[in-house]
Amino acid sequence: MNKDNVAAVRNAYAVAERKDLEGWINLFTPDGVFTDNSAGVTYRGRALADPVRNYGTAFSNMHRELYHLYSDGNVVVVQLALQGTHDGPLELPFGKLPATGKKMDAPCCDVFELEGGKIKRFDCYPEGSIIFAQLGVLNNLEAALKR
Repeated sequence: MNKDNVAAVRNAYAVAERKDLEGWINLFTPDGVFTDNSAGVTYRGRALADPVRNYGTAFSNMHRELYHLYSDGNVVVVQLALQGTHDGPLELPFGKLPATGKKMDAPCCDVFELEGGKIKRFDCYPEGSIIFAQLGVLNNLEAALKR
C-alpha cells in the first residue's frame, strides 16, 4: 500500500469537506480530470471546483464517510457514503432540484489515479438511484413508466 497516496486522498476529502475550492483545484495535476459517472460529466481546470461547490450548496452539512481504502501503485480506491441533508438547490445536468429537506446516506465508490502526490484522474461513482430515492425524487416513478 502506498501510504503517501492514501494520505493524499484522505486530505482531498478533508479539503472537499471544508469547501476549500481553491485548495481542491490545487490538489489536481495541471491536466487533472474529475468525472462524476452518475451524471456523465467531466470537470477540468477551474471547473474542478464545480461539484464541490454544487454539493456543498445542496448539502450544507455534506460529509463523506470513508469505509475502506485500497491502494495499488498510483491508484487508490475508496468505498464511502455520501451523507447530508438536502437543504439547498442541487444543480443536475437536466435541471435544478430544489431543497427537499431529506437526508442522504448513499453508497459511493471513488477511484483516484495520482501522479507526484497530485490527482491526475478522479472517477466518482455515487449511487444516483439511491440518492434520488432518499431525496424523494423517485416517488412518482409510476408516471414515467410505459405500460
